This record gives sequence, structure tokens and C-alpha cells, in this order.
Amino acid sequence: MDEQKWGTKCPRPLRRRSLPRSPAASGPAPSGAEPPEAGSALRPGVMDCRSRCLSIFDYKTEKFVIAKNKKVGLLYRLLQLGVLGYLLGWVFLVKKGYQAVDTTIQSSVITKVKGVAFTNTSELKEHLWDVADYVIPSQGENVFFVVTHMIVTPHQRQTTCAESPHVPGARCSQDSDCSKGEAADTGNGVMTGKCLLGGGNGSGTCEIFAWCPVEKPTKPTKPLLGKAEDFTVYIKNSICFPKFNFSKSPQSPEGCPRGDHRLSGPGAHPEAASCRTNVLHSENPNFLKFCRFSSKTPYCPVFRLGTIVSYTGNDFRKMAMEGGVIGIEIEWNCDLDQAPSACRPHYSFRRLDKFTEPSATAGYNFRFAKYYHDVDGVEFRTLMKVYGIRFDVLVSGKAGKFNIIPLMVNVGTALALMGAGAFFCDFVLLYLIKKSHFYRDKKYEQIRMSSQKFLSRHLVNGEQDSGHTAGQGPSGPANRS
Repeated sequence: MDEQKWGTKCPRPLRRRSLPRSPAASGPAPSGAEPPEAGSALRPGVMDCRSRCLSIFDYKTEKFVIAKNKKVGLLYRLLQLGVLGYLLGWVFLVKKGYQAVDTTIQSSVITKVKGVAFTNTSELKEHLWDVADYVIPSQGENVFFVVTHMIVTPHQRQTTCAESPHVPGARCSQDSDCSKGEAADTGNGVMTGKCLLGGGNGSGTCEIFAWCPVEKPTKPTKPLLGKAEDFTVYIKNSICFPKFNFSKSPQSPEGCPRGDHRLSGPGAHPEAASCRTNVLHSENPNFLKFCRFSSKTPYCPVFRLGTIVSYTGNDFRKMAMEGGVIGIEIEWNCDLDQAPSACRPHYSFRRLDKFTEPSATAGYNFRFAKYYHDVDGVEFRTLMKVYGIRFDVLVSGKAGKFNIIPLMVNVGTALALMGAGAFFCDFVLLYLIKKSHFYRDKKYEQIRMSSQKFLSRHLVNGEQDSGHTAGQGPSGPANRS
């Protein structure tokens, strides 16, 4: 058959197939070569899909570029040391970031004030003051009030009398100035409609129906109970951290010393008392009777009132005249990874009311009365306007114990900060140094893809396949003689 005719009859490309190897045509097979299996010549799409599926078993790692720059290297090490110092020094040592924390503190406070004082005044005559007289309320709680000064108005009865001239709107010159049945804004009673003139100057005050005589507006220049600064208050504070069961537990007779932070009843270790209250164990049974809180005995729960006021930067005598509010803060910061005896309170004191200079609204005072009946059954009373110091006992705190979760969170944060240090150094190398283009060329590798599509070529019978079967030329099968 003619060669040219063969080329014109078969315009389509022949299908690739594995042809039987003929020794006469192809010669002996190369040494070590295996005959191709049937169907081994796969299409390019099939090979791409197979390679993509198998790529899930590949391991990919990063490519690192070592920059021989001492300044940047020193900067990177300093950043690493800074992150490491922050993690070990601040997070772990100071803040104890390896611990789980419980800030839900359950607390109870019991207060007991002791002290006596003697006074001799025109209103009360000779009078001995004890706890039942000057402590309000009598049953101590986390808030208690100590009377330091008072204005006493004895034998008040419900009758008519002149209003105090210090009350705004109480002055008058005729009856029409006093509206019957009405009361002044800061008055002591209800107006009767009469004007009581006095002093010979044609002016007076309105008559009122009230508890008469009305309260005196003046007061002495020194506190009535100046000795109150020597009074003492005993504060007993019991706490509990429910998250760690750090409290009294009758089911554990051994208590805290064996590592269990629960407390016990009778038979517990002496140090267990410090786990639940601010009263530390002492072999001296008279310890609480003679100890006083100070810098030398910071865990004594007995406080002198004058010492408390001095810790706030105020003078007790001045504060006793106007009154005020003082906060006694008890803070518990307990590390439950240590012995229970290490959980101890820290006390601080500060004045809570704003007091800059004496005024009508400065200080703290209130009124109360004691009621009686005479032989005829008529009620009368003794009115007392008391000034004093209110003490608010404020309890706060937290407990921490080792936990793997906050430890891993803080370590992961530190590792992320390490990565931020590498990012900063890369920024310096890429944009801030003179040879940044050289480092950029080494760090980033650019690959340019041609728009022409390349087909995979496979070996057929040991030769590269170009889309034609073996033994065929570009235009058709080889000539046979």
C-alpha cells in the first residue's frame, strides 16, 4: 500500500495501546526492564486524581531561611527572653496563672465592742456608759455604730411651743405669717396659726404643736464620749470557698493537715482554725484578752477604735464631733497549694464618707428617742441626736489551686507571643534594613506558570509517549519492506 495514501486515509490519531514486543522489530528488551502491565498507560486526568488522593498522606514542613544578621538575631532573642520572663515572673510567680481561682467567698462577721465611759452633764447628770448605751445595734454585725457625741433634749411632751428660730420660714411678725395646719420644710411640728412675739423688736416665731421643748441647735466643742477612742472591738470573721470545699467539714476528722483543705470539728489539727476564721490558734488562753492589732501582731482580731481611725489618717477627737464612716477591709488571698495555716487575713482601713471641712452635711448622725409614761399615764420622751462613727466590715478574697487548664492556656499564650516576635523580626528584615530585597528573594520563591497546558507523557515500551503508538511515525506506521 502506498505511504502517501495511508496518510490521507487516517486523519484521526490512533488509540494508544500496548503492542506486543517483537524481537525482530524492536530488538532485545533492556536489561532490568519489566514489560508494562495491561492498562498501565493511564490518561493524565486519572493520574492527577490519583496523585491528589494520595497527597493526604504527605507530610509538609516549613522552609526556614537563616539570616546572618546579628542585630536582628539579638532583637529576636531579647523578645524571647521578654516573653519568657513575663510568663515565669508575672504570670506564674506573681499572678499564679497555673491555678484555678474561686472569688465567690462566703463570709459571716461577728463584732463585739467593749469599754465604759463616765459623763456628767446638765441633761443627763452623772451617767455611766457601757456597751448597751453607745453601740447600735446591740447585736454586733458587719456594720455597727459607736456613739461618740450626742445632744440630749429630755422630758419632751406633745404640746404647743415656739418653733426654733433657726428653722427657715418659722419667723413671723403677725398671725397671718403662720399658716395653720402646715409645717415648715425642716420644722419640728405643725403650725397653730399663732405668732409668738418676743424680744421687743416686733418679730417672733410661729407656734407649733410638737414634742416640746424643741431640740437645741447648739452643741459643745468637745465630744461627750471622748474616751471612746480607747474602746476595743473584737471581729470574728468566718469564710468559705465553695468551689474548693474550703470550709468546715465534719466528715473529715483529720482536717487540713493531711492535704484535705476541708475543716473539721473536734479533733482537728490546731492550724485548721486559720483555714476558716481570722482567729489564729494560740496556746495562751488569754491571748484575745490582752492582744491588740498592730504591725507587730497583724493577726490579732482585737482593734482599738482610736488606732483604726489613725490608720485612715484622721484624728479621733475631730471625727467624734461630726461623725463619719470607716471601712474595715478583710482580704483573704489563699494559696491552697500550700499549708492551710498560710491562708491568713490582711486588714486595711479607710474612711468611706467624704469629709473635707465642717459643714451642715458633714459627718454622720441620726436621732432616736426613749419613751416613758408619768404617773398619770401621759407619754413623754427623751430625744437624743447622736454623732458617732459607723464601722463597715468589708470581706473580700480569692482562693487558688493548681489546675492543668489555666496552665495550658497561659503556656499557649506565651507560645503565640513567641510567634509575634518572629513576625516583628521578619518585618524588620523585609522593610527596615538596607538589603531587604535580598532577604525577600530568599524568603519568597516565585513560580511563573505558562498559559500553555502541558499533558503528562508516559513511557510506552521504554520510550516517551508523544501521543503516537510505538512503531508509528508522526504521520502513520513505519514502512515495512
